[in-house]
Amino acid sequence: MANLRIEHLNKRYGATTVLNDVNLSIGDGEFVVLVGPSGCGKSTLLRMIAGLDGASGGDIHIADKLVNTLAPAERGIAMVFQSYALYPHMNVRKNMTFGLKFTGVPPTERERRVAKAARMLRLEELLERYPRDLSGGQRQRVAIGRAIVREPAVFLFDEPLSNLDAALRVSTRVEIANLHRLLKSTIVYVTHDQVEAMTLADRIVVMNKGCIEQVGKPLDLYYEPANLFVAGFIGSPAMNFFEAEVGGIEGGRARVAGTAFRNFDMPAASLKVGDALTVGVRPEHLVRGGAGPFLAEGIVELVERLGEASFAYLRRVDGRIFVAEVRGRQTPAPGETVTLVAASPDVHVFDALGLRVAT
Repeated sequence: MANLRIEHLNKRYGATTVLNDVNLSIGDGEFVVLVGPSGCGKSTLLRMIAGLDGASGGDIHIADKLVNTLAPAERGIAMVFQSYALYPHMNVRKNMTFGLKFTGVPPTERERRVAKAARMLRLEELLERYPRDLSGGQRQRVAIGRAIVREPAVFLFDEPLSNLDAALRVSTRVEIANLHRLLKSTIVYVTHDQVEAMTLADRIVVMNKGCIEQVGKPLDLYYEPANLFVAGFIGSPAMNFFEAEVGGIEGGRARVAGTAFRNFDMPAASLKVGDALTVGVRPEHLVRGGAGPFLAEGIVELVERLGEASFAYLRRVDGRIFVAEVRGRQTPAPGETVTLVAASPDVHVFDALGLRVAT
């Protein structure tokens, strides 16, 4: 196990900046997940930690050791890729031990490590099989086992579950979580799947356009997004946004006014009359018959019935669509007008720069 420290890291390809002044500290034994839209730089950052891509500037420390000039094999890392990258002509045992031969690990030690990893990943009965005889989930477990036997300081996962079907993603996600608890290892994990990020991570790093937007515990990002990007990226369906402005200030309170919701008050802070705002409310926080400062009305266009929870898509007075979660058997019908309310802690306000304003 080891800590990981990234300082002022940059990556450029000609005039194109892929990573811009990235700073991140990861504690010993911490599980950190990098998320963000395609092209945000999360996989590039992972490859730079691994030593597969060089830095244009900045430093990477693993276990308090500067590793900028070290080859991947010298960094004490093991990487699990989206593709399994197994040797088809080798059985599971040989796939897991192949890399150890070149690092001088004695045969008895190799067997000990394989046996330990096989027990963790339930691979004991598959050690003599070849990749062609394995399912996708089994192949991914072999790829993870190959990383485990190296006993690295840091595990790096690059979207390891994206090739699996939904059921296998769930079961393998559970195995990775259990593996982290058993090994108490430092893990950096890249994914585009919010469920993976929210369920696996000690902390989530949200990236956008080569920069870090916010770092925090999963529920901190969910309940207290630092800006509009994080608010819209974390959560599915995405947060609803309503255009607003400061309609007036009196007694230290600002009146938030908009055409698609009932006006409400909030602390004025540094706001001024006429300032542009964006009000955000998550679909699951909009309820019928509740109490709270935020109230919006809409005509139901469509209801997605997913079981206990359904999603109603409503057209508001300004013509835009917003989404509300409806639970239970009684769902609104298309064409019905519905009034929805959100409580104070669930109403998010952002200024003209997209930054969170305390409510």
